[in-house]
Amino acid sequence: MKKTITLLLVVSLCLGCGSWNKQQKGTAAGAAGGALLGAAVSKGSVWGVLAGAAIGGAAGNLIGKHMDDQAKELEQAVPTADVTRVGEGINMTFDSSLAFQINSAEISQSYKDELKSVAGVFQKYDDTNILIEGHTDDTGEEAYNMELSKKRAQAVADYLVSQGVSSSRLTTKWYGETQPKYENTEADRAKNRRVELGIYANDDMVAAAKEGELD
Repeated sequence: MKKTITLLLVVSLCLGCGSWNKQQKGTAAGAAGGALLGAAVSKGSVWGVLAGAAIGGAAGNLIGKHMDDQAKELEQAVPTADVTRVGEGINMTFDSSLAFQINSAEISQSYKDELKSVAGVFQKYDDTNILIEGHTDDTGEEAYNMELSKKRAQAVADYLVSQGVSSSRLTTKWYGETQPKYENTEADRAKNRRVELGIYANDDMVAAAKEGELD
């Protein structure tokens, strides 16, 4: 564990080093363990937000059980997405190669159908907040990738709102190519083209859990 923490700290510092090129940063990200690095790089990232939202104790246990049910329904709603329980929240990752055409922020029709199902789950579990993040691989210019990741995150948010999810529950962030989960090699580069969601308890759920009244 100490070695892992040390590696994450070293790599997070190196990722901010201007002398490293894209490939070196991507390789470091892969070596550090992907999603763990995402949490170390930015407290505002999905994994950082989910970690920060945890309250622990009996209340946290109740929230976790509540999230178990929602995670199962999200897995059923979008079988192509990666749904992972993280602490007291949920991390849901969409494959951008399935959701969007290359260099486009327009959601494909097939993915709209799946997002409709996701919206239905979010409406059923309306005591959660949802962070939506856009990410790209390292092909193309950094500025272009940053803008594309922004547009894709916003496209997902806009579509969820169009399907009845309250905009007050949604927050969008975008990181372009700066937070790879995998090495940007030919074998793994496509995995970095993704939209990630972080689902976590809102104030009402936290209050209910602390009172022991969370169903």
